[in-house]
Amino acid sequence: MHRSNMRKRFLPFLVVFVALTAIMMTVAFAEGEAEYVSNFYASPLSLLPPVIAIILALITKEVYSSLFVGILVGGLLYANFNPELTIMTMFFNEDGGMIYKISDSWNAGILVFLVILGIMVALMNKAGGSTAFGNWAKDHIKTRVGGQLSTMLLGVLIFVDDYFNCLTVGSVMLPVTDGHRVSRAKLAYLIDATAAPICIIAPISSWAAAVTGSVPEDSGINGFAMFLQTIPNNLYALLTIVMCLTLAIGKFDYGPMKIHEDNARDKNDLFTTPDRPYGEGLGDVKPNANGKVIDLVLPVVVLIFCCIMGMVYTGGFFDGESFIDAFAGSDASMGLVLGSVITLILTFIYYMIRRVMTFREFTECIPDGFKQMVPAILILTFAWTLSGMTGLLGGATFVENLVANAAPGMKAMLPAIVFLVCVGLAFATGTSWGTFGIMIPIVLPLFPMGSDMMVTSIAACLAGAVCGDHCSPISDTTIMASAGARCNHVNHVATQLPYALTVAAVCFVGYIIAGLTNGNTWITLIISLVLLEVVLFALKSISSKKDEAAVVK
Repeated sequence: MHRSNMRKRFLPFLVVFVALTAIMMTVAFAEGEAEYVSNFYASPLSLLPPVIAIILALITKEVYSSLFVGILVGGLLYANFNPELTIMTMFFNEDGGMIYKISDSWNAGILVFLVILGIMVALMNKAGGSTAFGNWAKDHIKTRVGGQLSTMLLGVLIFVDDYFNCLTVGSVMLPVTDGHRVSRAKLAYLIDATAAPICIIAPISSWAAAVTGSVPEDSGINGFAMFLQTIPNNLYALLTIVMCLTLAIGKFDYGPMKIHEDNARDKNDLFTTPDRPYGEGLGDVKPNANGKVIDLVLPVVVLIFCCIMGMVYTGGFFDGESFIDAFAGSDASMGLVLGSVITLILTFIYYMIRRVMTFREFTECIPDGFKQMVPAILILTFAWTLSGMTGLLGGATFVENLVANAAPGMKAMLPAIVFLVCVGLAFATGTSWGTFGIMIPIVLPLFPMGSDMMVTSIAACLAGAVCGDHCSPISDTTIMASAGARCNHVNHVATQLPYALTVAAVCFVGYIIAGLTNGNTWITLIISLVLLEVVLFALKSISSKKDEAAVVK
């Protein structure tokens, strides 16, 4: 009876759907070969797909479905609500469809690089180089400040991927920081602060690939060259590094972190709270007991070198171009693939010669590495397609016309506004990649292509995405930093948030200055650095006065 009722209920919907599809297909075929133009081209509704994606991401805190709904809305608007044409547009349109986005040689190269990078991460963890480095560092690092600085240094060195960074730095430096009574919360902060903030300014990283891939193909901009230009303008990444150095060398903390550090230093209580969620260890991968420091260092160095050589090769370096010109004019996608493939082969040979890994273990790392990159691949694929839908609707044309008539004062505030929007979106969704995947196509047309203000605005977008991700308790990087430090996640978030917000406030002021100086990089950076140090000095003074008052009482 139940099945019969379901059939009766479903049948009318099926009949209506078939009828509508037939009508729409008739209309579509009647259009023939005439050039197709959406009724919503370059209208305010051309921005509806990314706006819907942003709003849904804020509400649901889930980026995949949000991006897909945005794509669906874009397809419907482009097809003038023709169901058949909507589906064909979403997947098979040559200028914006998902299949064509994936099959594009540039995009496909980015995906291949991500997969190989994931495999490299799995290989280096399995080989046991991390454990060996930890043992070495424990014998050579003698002070509390040295333990924190060496943690930062390792985080900076492992810049190819934030996942790899979080898990490796934690497992390597844990015995070092524990020995010098550095709290687990502080270790988690140092790990998190040298993960995404470092990756977003590292040319050879999965993040560079993601940013490069988020630049629309029809923009006429070399995505990798633009990424390089944003590095000195990425205030959040640069100021976060400076803040870590200042806190470590200055030997002070504030907010909840101070409680954790005081307990660790004075009472040898590394946790402050009783919860020990990671007390049993990390993961199921058992590193090779015969691993050495070089098993970690050499593959990373080779990867950097080979990727750089791969990029300058595509830029004509071996055909007579200068290194700088070849690097700037390189095909980053092809170069990263060439470099990573060569590195993978050399790493395999090296590990076999060293006998730190069997052939079977090597092959097992391949699917493991692929699995690590599936979320990144999904986000990129959806972001590319959403960008394609916005392009088909003439979103860039609409924004260009809108901004052209905007008041000069509004334009000056745009970098700061972009920064705040990206902070909020990344915080709510827990993903940087999804944030700049949505926002970059919107931000690009705001200023003339190649201008200082355009570069500054893109940098503000990247900085805001990383900042929001850094603050977010649902960010995968934040969660893995907690796991890497074997720290209670709530403790990590609570202690890190005041530090991240301090840097964010300085960045907001910095991007206002950038807007007022028409994107002058060095004036903005110098003033922002000075402002950060002044703020930290004031916080240190306030913290010292509170300590003195507590002693008197």
